[in-house]
Amino acid sequence: MIHVDIISDTVCPWCYIGKRRYEQAVAMRPNYEFQTGWRPFQLNPDMPPTGMSRKEYLASKFGGVDRADRVYEAVSTAGEDVGLLFNFNSIPRQPNTFDSHRLVRWSESAGVQDDVVEMLFRRYFIDDADLGDREALVEIAANCGMDGDLVRELYQRDADRDLVMAEEGVARRMGINGVPCFVIDHKFAISGAQDPSVLTHVFDLAMQDNSRGHSASKSAQEDAGAD
Repeated sequence: MIHVDIISDTVCPWCYIGKRRYEQAVAMRPNYEFQTGWRPFQLNPDMPPTGMSRKEYLASKFGGVDRADRVYEAVSTAGEDVGLLFNFNSIPRQPNTFDSHRLVRWSESAGVQDDVVEMLFRRYFIDDADLGDREALVEIAANCGMDGDLVRELYQRDADRDLVMAEEGVARRMGINGVPCFVIDHKFAISGAQDPSVLTHVFDLAMQDNSRGHSASKSAQEDAGAD
C-alpha cells in the first residue's frame, strides 16, 4: 500500500493538471495499491470571505488581464496535453477557498473525496462556478452522493474550521509554499505537477522502502522467536 497525500488548492490550475498526471502515474503501476487523500492549502489565505471579481484579482496579482493571459497560455497548453480545456476568461470571481476545503474534508468521510475534488476543479475552471458560494458547494456535494442538507447544516454551524486551519498549518510548517505537492508514505515529497514518470519513480522507491521495512520486521520477529 502506498499512501499519498496531495496538498492542493481548489482554484489552482496546476493542481488540476497534477491530478491528471497523478492518475496517469497510478495507471502505470496497476500492481500497486494506493490510498489517496486530498489536503488543504490556500494560495490566497488573505482573500476576503466573499472573494473578489476576477478582473480585480488579475490586476492585483499579474498587473492586468493581458499579462495574466500570457501567464495562463502555458497553463492552457499543459492542460490540453492531459485533456483539460481551461476556461480562464469566463471565470467571474476569485473565491476564498476555505469553504471548499471544508467540503473536501467532509467528502473523505463520505468516501467520495476524489469525486468532489474533481467536480470542484471542473466547476471552477470549466463551468464558471463560484466556489465561495456555499449553495454551489452544497450542490456539488449532493451531485457526488453526499447529503446536501447535512453539508448545508455543517456550514451553518461553521463546523471544522479549526481542524482545516490546523491541517493547512501543518503543510506550511513542512515548508510547503506552492501546490500541488505530493507527499508519499510520509517520506517523499514531490512539488509541482510533475510528469507521470517522476511520480512512478517515487512510487517504486516507496515500494522498495516498504519491502525493506517488511523484511527487517520479519527478521526481527524471527530473531525474537529464536530466543
